Amino acid sequence: MIKQSALKPDNAAFRETVPAGEYFLKVVKAGQTVRILDLEGNQAADTLFYNAHNPSERYSAADTIREQGNVYLTAGSRLMSSENNVMLEITADTCGRHDTLGGACAAESNTTRYALEKKCMHACRDSWLVAVTEHEELGMTKRDITHNINFFMNVPVTADGGLTFADGISDAGKYVELEAKMDVLVMISNCPQLNNPCNGWNPTPIEVLVWS
Repeated sequence: MIKQSALKPDNAAFRETVPAGEYFLKVVKAGQTVRILDLEGNQAADTLFYNAHNPSERYSAADTIREQGNVYLTAGSRLMSSENNVMLEITADTCGRHDTLGGACAAESNTTRYALEKKCMHACRDSWLVAVTEHEELGMTKRDITHNINFFMNVPVTADGGLTFADGISDAGKYVELEAKMDVLVMISNCPQLNNPCNGWNPTPIEVLVWS
């Protein structure tokens, strides 16, 4: 569902541009709103959410899909945790739908889906591993990298129940906005994938804004 935001970028308390292939890590407090902005269009933003005070509670795709009865996320979707608590709610969305089934690219999936020589290409899982390694204070390891959301990514469900990675439906300037219902650790990999059309074969920057 397309829903515009009333928030103005000039009033944001925080904003940061995230280059393609890099990670973003920030705590968003309860009541704050975070916007993920697709600057150039067709750029997937693979995102993980955790309870900022207890990272063992994290975003759950299964619980979110069950609660809303829809495999796609858009304005009005409530993102549920592994403890069945509401973590965030999508309050604005100019893209229309977002994927939570396709998972994140990794050395293993690049090898399986594409070719053996693709194994060493940079992937979202690599970015998250760098993030937790560089932030030991979080007490997180690779075991904590679980369900993610692929904002702006187009992963249609086929008639026989399969998934396909299709050309994106986002465009330059489209965004998704989420209001935090608890203190949330936001971890984004700005996807570096070059082997499918999720980034239009050309990964580009995104911008993250936060309003208090």
